[in-house]
Amino acid sequence: MGCATLNLVGAAALLKLNSYTRSGISSPKPFLSFAQPNGSRHLNGCAVSSPLTCRAYQLRPCVSLCAINSNAAPEEERVTVLVVGGGGREHALCYALKRSPTCDAVFCAPGNVGISSSGVATCISDLDVFDSSAVISFCRKWGVGLVVVGPEAPLVAGLVNDLLKAGIYAFGPSSEAAALEGSKNFMKSLCDKYGIPTAKYQTFTDPSAAKEYIKEQGVPIVVKADGLAAGKGVIVAMTLDEALEAVDSMLVNDAFGSAGCRVVIEEYLEGEEVSFFALVDGENAIPLESAQDHKRVGDGDTGPNTGGMGAYSPAPILTKELQDVVMKSIIFPTVKGMSAESCKFVGVLYAGLMIEKKSGLPKLIEYNVRFGDPECQVLMVRLESDLAGVLLAACKGQLSEVSVEWSVGSAMVVVMASKGYPGPYEKGSVIANLDEAENVAPSVVVFHAGTALDSDGNLIAAGGRVLGVTAKGRDLREAHERAYQGVEQINWPGGFYRRDIGWRALDLVKDNFVTSG
Repeated sequence: MGCATLNLVGAAALLKLNSYTRSGISSPKPFLSFAQPNGSRHLNGCAVSSPLTCRAYQLRPCVSLCAINSNAAPEEERVTVLVVGGGGREHALCYALKRSPTCDAVFCAPGNVGISSSGVATCISDLDVFDSSAVISFCRKWGVGLVVVGPEAPLVAGLVNDLLKAGIYAFGPSSEAAALEGSKNFMKSLCDKYGIPTAKYQTFTDPSAAKEYIKEQGVPIVVKADGLAAGKGVIVAMTLDEALEAVDSMLVNDAFGSAGCRVVIEEYLEGEEVSFFALVDGENAIPLESAQDHKRVGDGDTGPNTGGMGAYSPAPILTKELQDVVMKSIIFPTVKGMSAESCKFVGVLYAGLMIEKKSGLPKLIEYNVRFGDPECQVLMVRLESDLAGVLLAACKGQLSEVSVEWSVGSAMVVVMASKGYPGPYEKGSVIANLDEAENVAPSVVVFHAGTALDSDGNLIAAGGRVLGVTAKGRDLREAHERAYQGVEQINWPGGFYRRDIGWRALDLVKDNFVTSG
């Protein structure tokens, strides 16, 4: 039964179900954990000799003190939240949680300068988020009732597993379910089994076999590192030399370490990329608003891939009809498939989609198992619902009782990055005039992704992607104007940004206006 039927090389080996108890409250759901037999390796490892195996144990009935009495209106539950992470995504999550009516307080570990200075959360810079016992101790000391894990690395490392065992609600998947992002081969295998539309592919560990396959298929073609590579493990090869070089960099030269010792080679899909987000509680899923990212570093979608240079929401290409298709053909089969494999997914599914030019239908490019960055920024400024309450409902398996409301109009974020990114870049350049940027309009917010303070108290760049200048507007054109007006106020000679964020949608809006006029 369960995951054994997927026969997923590289996922992990022995799955067990355990129950846990906190203060007399036992979880109504099983907890998933892996134990590895001799010869197996971690998720991104390659020398795995055993397939994934599941064992299920019957749990004793339990009573939850948080159960809702169906004959009476539930009391509003208030909660203190810890957000794990320190980038632009986490700044946006703290921004939204600060506005949540049911959220008493927000902590962020490690947080960043922008989060701290804006007052949306208390930053705990010295809390090691990879030390589960330290995180659990902090939660117990400060009465944290919900942990929201932002980045993928702590998810794959099993932080949610440990929090659940300690009886602390955590929004995010277990390390096993995080394999949807942590192993592209896992995701592709799930798609094969449950009929989820995706690009044709093959997986390789032998460079010679990979190169032979590429020559048979022709170019353009896509070469992906199987594991987590900080958003840089995907090469869209337009020439044969680029494709062969990508194989060598991953399988021969260890460019991405263990994450790249297996590669997924897939067909090149032509069309328009779009991001689709859904909240999942293990059995139910509800869609969030659409957003569109800009992965390439240069204007006109040129240059290498990045973690994202800007985004806008909603994405006009993702019509209501297409959203229904995505939920029916991609999201629901994924949720049901993971449940059938005894690897229930709880958290946010971020589906990277390609709306194929030839068919007009969506195909799944990849899954991320957390809010995207920078898409999270535009979603959080548009969110009008109580984020803390919604995420807590997902943790409790109660999404069927939740609806999510959004502001009308549009939002856009323009990422400002250090010169040289996504290649080598210098740190320490001074950034000024952020207040002036936010004074452009009340809807402008500057989210920090990679900033720090120097010894003189100056704000400096401390990463590749550094700032996300975000704005709302009555429509996409107004959001675009406000975001770029904010960007132009910032004095940062050491930074750069794309000048065409939203160009596809703005062209579409212009075309529609001309047609209707």
